[in-house]
Amino acid sequence: MSDGRPDPDALLERIKEDEQRAARGRLKVFFGASAGVGKTYAMLSAARAQAEQGVDLVVGVIETHGRRETEALLTGLERLPLKELEYRGRVLREFDLDGALARRPALILIDELAHSNLTGSRHPKPRAGG
Repeated sequence: MSDGRPDPDALLERIKEDEQRAARGRLKVFFGASAGVGKTYAMLSAARAQAEQGVDLVVGVIETHGRRETEALLTGLERLPLKELEYRGRVLREFDLDGALARRPALILIDELAHSNLTGSRHPKPRAGG
């Protein structure tokens, strides 16, 4: 016999599923056909709007290519320190994934995703053939 009311166990299960879905990370990609079309600028503009709404965000890696308008959008945004790794006798600065995970921001900005990780990175570039 059904009295028309929803099953409380089913409601609780749906609430738990909704909470799990909301807690998962999301990826937003700013894609452009070529260099210089405004991907980084658009990403930073969107990020500034999020920061103004109180979202906890940090800059992981941004490549401004010396564009002053793009650099200006970074003003006031927290930047994660880069990790220094030695490579072929030079010290290079790389995105620090472990530092980003420890910081746990709600939003992190990563530019120049097409990248080969240096030896010594958390996820090194796989070697050919294996």
